[in-house]
Amino acid sequence: MRRLLANRILPFSPTCKVSAPPYLYPHTKAEILNSFGRIFRVQIFGESHGEVVGVLIDGCPAGIPLNPTLFQEDLARRRGGQQKGTTPRVEEDAPLLKTGVFAEKTTGAPLAILFENKNTRSSDYEKIRQIPRPGHADFVAHQKFGGFEDYRGGGHFSGRLTACLVAAGVVAKQLVGSIEITATLMEVGGENSIEKGIDKAIAQQDSVGGIVECVVKGLPIGLGEPFFDSVESLLAHAIFSIPAVRGIEFGTGFAAARMFGSEHNDSIIATDGTTATNHAGGVVGGLTNGNELKFRVAIKPTSSTPQQQKSLNTATGEQEVFLVKGRHDLCIALRVPVVVEAVTAIVLADLLLLEQKITRVN
Repeated sequence: MRRLLANRILPFSPTCKVSAPPYLYPHTKAEILNSFGRIFRVQIFGESHGEVVGVLIDGCPAGIPLNPTLFQEDLARRRGGQQKGTTPRVEEDAPLLKTGVFAEKTTGAPLAILFENKNTRSSDYEKIRQIPRPGHADFVAHQKFGGFEDYRGGGHFSGRLTACLVAAGVVAKQLVGSIEITATLMEVGGENSIEKGIDKAIAQQDSVGGIVECVVKGLPIGLGEPFFDSVESLLAHAIFSIPAVRGIEFGTGFAAARMFGSEHNDSIIATDGTTATNHAGGVVGGLTNGNELKFRVAIKPTSSTPQQQKSLNTATGEQEVFLVKGRHDLCIALRVPVVVEAVTAIVLADLLLLEQKITRVN
C-alpha cells in the first residue's frame, strides 16, 4: 500500500503530504474545479467582458444531431432586451461549435461551444475596483484571487455565463429524448401576475426576484442514488450554479414541515408507481418514483438595482453612497426558466448515462 500511495497527492489538501492510489481519486484538484457530472461532464469558462465565454462537454455520445439552429430557441429565451424588465444589453449569442461535431453529428470527442462577447461597456465598472457592489461577488472575488480577477461586468461570476449552461442544456435535451422538461416563472416580486410584479419594480425604481417552477415528465423509476447522489442532491448542486438562486424545494417543500405524516404520504395506486398525490415531488429515498419530478427555485432580486446604495470604499476605509452603472435586469428571474431547464437536462443526461439508459453511440 505504501508503494501505491507514493504517486498520488490527495486533492483539497495542499499542505498534506499523504497520498492516495489513483483508483481512489481518479481526478486531480484542477480537474474537479468548475465542472459538473461524472460521464456527461460540463465545464464553463470565460468572463462577461472577455473575448468569449464557452462550455466544454466531455462524455457526449457520438451520433447526436447537432447544429447551430438547434440552439436558437433556447438561447432566444435567455437573451435580454426582449421584454420589459430585462437588460438592454443584447448579445447575438451565435454558438460557435469548435470541436466534437462533424457533418452535424457529435463525434464522441469533447464538444467545445463558444460565444463571442461583442456588446460590452467595460468603463461602467471602473469604480468597483475601490467600491465593491453589495450583493455581488466583487469583494470576495478580489479577496480570493488577489486582485487578478477580471472585474468587468462581474467577470466569471456574471450571469452572462448562463449562455454556456443553456448551450450544454440544448445538447443534454437531445440526449434525454422524450423526457419533457418545462420550467415556468410563477411569481415576480411577490405577485402572481408577472406584468404586475414588473410594474411594481418600475414604480419603485428597484429590482425584484421571482419563483420558477420546473416539472419533468416521463422519467423512469430509480434514477439517482441514496444520500449524496440523490436526485435532489444533484439537482440542487446544479441549480445553485445559476447566479441569483437563493433556494430550492421539491414537492411540497417547506410546507411539509406543517403537515401530518398521513397527509404528506403519497398513496401508490398503480404498478407504474403512480401516486394519488405528489407531495414528494417525484422523488422518494433520493430516487425518481415514476411520477412528475417537480421543484421550485427562488431567485433573488437583481443585485444591481437602480436605487442608491452604500458600500465600503476600500481605499479610504469609509462607506459611501454610490449608484451602480451598467445595463442590468430589473428582474433576472424573467430569463431564468430556460436556464433551469438546461441544468435539469444536464443532471438527467448524466444520470441516464450512468444507468446505461443512453448508449454511447446514437
